Amino acid sequence: ENPRDRVAGFRVLLLLPGVGPKTASRALDAIAAAAEPADAFAAFAPPAACAVDWLALAALFRALRERRHGWPAELSEMRRWYEPQMARLHENAQARLADLAALEAIAGTYASRERFLTELTLDPPDATSDEAGAPLLDEDYLTLSTIHSAKGQEWGAVYVLNAVDGCIPSDMATGTPAEIEEERRLLYVAMTRAKDHLQLMVPQRFYVHQQAAGGDRHVYGSRTRFIPPPKLAALFESRAWPAASATDATAGARPAGSAVDIAARMRERWK
Repeated sequence: ENPRDRVAGFRVLLLLPGVGPKTASRALDAIAAAAEPADAFAAFAPPAACAVDWLALAALFRALRERRHGWPAELSEMRRWYEPQMARLHENAQARLADLAALEAIAGTYASRERFLTELTLDPPDATSDEAGAPLLDEDYLTLSTIHSAKGQEWGAVYVLNAVDGCIPSDMATGTPAEIEEERRLLYVAMTRAKDHLQLMVPQRFYVHQQAAGGDRHVYGSRTRFIPPPKLAALFESRAWPAASATDATAGARPAGSAVDIAARMRERWK
């Protein structure tokens, strides 16, 4: 969006084979000094190793400057240029390509390139999926994260809590189709953080807050609408705790006709 964004330009140029920090800096200096950035980029003499890719990037740069393709077709053109670079730079290219396809679909819900980039800037990922810090000596640990904070992260096993309607999607974000689509996108983000194991937790019931001690008022939950039967739900292995037996259900029940000492219970509260 900003043709003279030096940070973004530096990151893009380093994707090209044979381009190092010095070459990228010289190219960006030429762009900053030129009246038309696209002309300066096309006129720059690139290293021989990236001559073909440089010409393709220069053509894409000019097309984006002139808005030839319109939105969101512009993102498709960028993805076509980026795919060969991704296959060359990353071992897990297929997983990243799937993320790009999802990003392209989500971008289509925004009216303009400016609106999409604004939303993406307000909530950027903390890290790319192939970056990791120094491993901990004790690997038996649990990471708690919100879905928004999990963007860009990846773990071997992920547990998504409360995958029920009212939580995903939130009952406060179902007023419009756009809000529901945003909630669906968040579930996609949460599910794609798992490398090997994914668990969607679907509680059968939720207890009501602010009730008397020992109270049993509750509401039932239903699986999120984003995993509907039969197609998507059939892709998951369903696991549940065994149903309580009749003995378990009546173990704590008070015998019929037994007396309750109300006065004694009240005195206990004041001890």
